[in-house]
Amino acid sequence: MAMTPRENFLAAMARTGPEWVPLDMGKHIGSIHKSHYRNLKPFLPDVAMENGELILDRMAQTIVPDEALLERFGVDFRWLVPNWVQVRERIDVDGYIDMWGVPYKGAGGDHYAVDGAPLKEAAGITDIENHHWPDPNDAAQFAGLGERAKHLYENTGYVIGADAIKAGPLMSSLQIRGYEQFFIDMMIDPDFSDALMGKITDLLKQMWTRYMAEVGDYVQLVYVTDDLGTQTSLLLSPKLFRKRVKPFMKDLHDHIKSLADVKLMMHTDGAVLPLIEDLLEIGVDILNPVQTSTAGMGDTAALREKFGDQLAFHGAMDVQQMMPNARLEELEWEIARRMTDLGKDGGYIIAPCHNIGHDIPPETTIAFFDMVHKYRGYPIELDDILASDASYFQRLNSGVTV
Repeated sequence: MAMTPRENFLAAMARTGPEWVPLDMGKHIGSIHKSHYRNLKPFLPDVAMENGELILDRMAQTIVPDEALLERFGVDFRWLVPNWVQVRERIDVDGYIDMWGVPYKGAGGDHYAVDGAPLKEAAGITDIENHHWPDPNDAAQFAGLGERAKHLYENTGYVIGADAIKAGPLMSSLQIRGYEQFFIDMMIDPDFSDALMGKITDLLKQMWTRYMAEVGDYVQLVYVTDDLGTQTSLLLSPKLFRKRVKPFMKDLHDHIKSLADVKLMMHTDGAVLPLIEDLLEIGVDILNPVQTSTAGMGDTAALREKFGDQLAFHGAMDVQQMMPNARLEELEWEIARRMTDLGKDGGYIIAPCHNIGHDIPPETTIAFFDMVHKYRGYPIELDDILASDASYFQRLNSGVTV
């Protein structure tokens, strides 16, 4: 292959003749759970896997993938991850309070879950100003990332991504205020909800300014996170999203893209089909994770047909039903289908749609990466595989265990 992964990624995003479908793994939503990592090690005895205790995302308990593992799996991306700062350990339980003041509690060592909303009892906008907000100018948050980005840019051909500052206007408001109360706020006290989202957006803009000052000359894409959907529907109506939430997201995305020449990839789980045109309007270039197990997102050919000339797709390899349960021939069929549907001429990055969890067999994980390499070269011609088990997708979506 003549292209570097970086060159190939840019060609895939521009639909100008990429040589292969880019492959991703290793950001904070999209790595390997620590228990799966332990289970994986015996199957890869020739790979130096030493990062089992190096946690990437404390909430999800995923690990920082070893460079040797990324090379073994042929991953095209290397992610820069903001440093874990301004976190306070809890003394009452196994847990912590994150930089936004949100408390988390351990769940048996498997993950950490939100354990309260610090502004749930707030009575007015003054309480927002008095909240314990993070320092957006904390130099430790991005320390060392500029040097790493420069090294990767000058000495490798990998795609370099700026991983998310783990917060978003809606997601953080829901956690800080409490889901039920913040939805009520948006309906009956919009001044309060706007003030809270505005404060969060302003802090994020300041953080991203510092972030891009460190790495903006070297990265090709940035990652932002916010959740807009559930398994079956949106979290809020399109009308409410457009009136109350969309302006803050657009402000944040516009600011980030003004700082560096980057593609913006947005993470939102769930059934977000009704909002895809809105995401395009707020500067989203790449949609992650294309959660095919949710309502409206399973027909990836239709997604590509409707939005593929404006939007690239990332993920689409289901980790809820398909990867934990599929036989290897069904995994092969799924890989073939998603690459054919979403990446026929570019515009697709293949990846597990979320973290690789402990319920996925290690053999399936290894087979996934190996199969992607076997079939991802352009031109994509996988009709024989798709014809071999055309009933699989129907059985999967009908709820039949595969």
